[in-house]
Amino acid sequence: MAKTFRDWDVDEGWLFPPSVSELVPEGHPAHLIRDTVRHCLDLSGIFAAYEEERGAPPFHPTMMTALLLYAYSQGIYSSRRIARACEERVDFMAVTALGKPDFRTIGKFRVRHLAALEDLFGQVLKLCRKAGLVRLGHVALDGTKIKANASKHKAMSYGRMKQREKELRREVRAMLERAEREDREEDDRFGPDRRGDELPEHLRTKQGRLEAIRRAKEELEREAREQAEEEGKEGAAIVKDSKQRNFTDPESRIQKTNDGYIQGYNAQAAVDAAHQIVVACDVVQSSVDAPQLAPMVKQIEENLGERPKEMSADAGYFSAANVELLEEKGIEALIATERQRHGKGYEATPRGRIPRHLTLRERMARKLRTRRGRAGYAKRKVTVEPVFGQMKHARGFRQFLLRGIGKVSAEFALVCTVHNLLKWIHAGAWRDERALAT
Repeated sequence: MAKTFRDWDVDEGWLFPPSVSELVPEGHPAHLIRDTVRHCLDLSGIFAAYEEERGAPPFHPTMMTALLLYAYSQGIYSSRRIARACEERVDFMAVTALGKPDFRTIGKFRVRHLAALEDLFGQVLKLCRKAGLVRLGHVALDGTKIKANASKHKAMSYGRMKQREKELRREVRAMLERAEREDREEDDRFGPDRRGDELPEHLRTKQGRLEAIRRAKEELEREAREQAEEEGKEGAAIVKDSKQRNFTDPESRIQKTNDGYIQGYNAQAAVDAAHQIVVACDVVQSSVDAPQLAPMVKQIEENLGERPKEMSADAGYFSAANVELLEEKGIEALIATERQRHGKGYEATPRGRIPRHLTLRERMARKLRTRRGRAGYAKRKVTVEPVFGQMKHARGFRQFLLRGIGKVSAEFALVCTVHNLLKWIHAGAWRDERALAT
């Protein structure tokens, strides 16, 4: 007897159109993120940008916002890949209700509403706080270097700019002289009907390079003047020959990582230890972490209205000013005083009163050798480092798509928003019907 199989007729039409709720199972992140955006987030900042009735109706802003957040949760950041997923993946169709915005629409929506999308970080953080996922008992601070949308090979030092500018000037001058000579020869042969102001492509390219180098030099010189004025050394505005500027993303900087140097930015995140919720985030150009502690503490207070009880950070954040700042605010400081080798921690120290003659650095090192200090500092590596791992490895966010410090800051805030939203969903907070009705 022949085996009986289930029917499979690819040409059979559907008698009833599918419902969005049937495309993926109940409780799927596609449903949860879509409904969270619909019922829990205030998108008035985005809706305010739509005033005129002219033209074809745009895609619904709530759907576009949910699409971006869901795409980021799936590790898909490119507008082209998002558009392709809307056509090929049923989970994306569950978010868009079978809508298919093209990649230009998605890209323009993200850029146009970047500031409003950045503000969603605070809203999602409040949802997490309401669900009891943020306790501010211990907050760990750390930074990670993320590649810019630019190649480090497209950067040039100030010294090389000066040299290359002279070379390009000579080349352009020689090309102009040759062009004039050729024009005179062609006029003699073909008559004076040619306009004579056309520039060959190779000359336009070199002139463009010369202009780009001039602008980059002026920016470096302007920064040197501003820094000298801030330091009260107006007559010492000198640009070092080693100072670099990238032509693709001028606001990005060379960043040192464990795997070498990259052209990128320094992304900062403060993470609550209770459920790995990001309570503050930022992106800076400098590769130095210490100056970032005070702004991050201030942002935590602004986002949540209170301060953490305890805060840990690695040796890159240690400074007397940072320790004193945390002590003034009543925050227990646990900041490493030196870089530790992998697998090595602070050794235990004998009990007893701390000697008065110790410096602030020595006092901090001694605190981290106590049983309580070691236990507190140990929370850092299981709090903030896994968050960067989830962003970079699990969801594949290894490079910014946008350019410029303002845009990449908003882009990173969106990544942190999605991280917190997934934590909120996985904790089961969405099951509370009152949360979705807020």
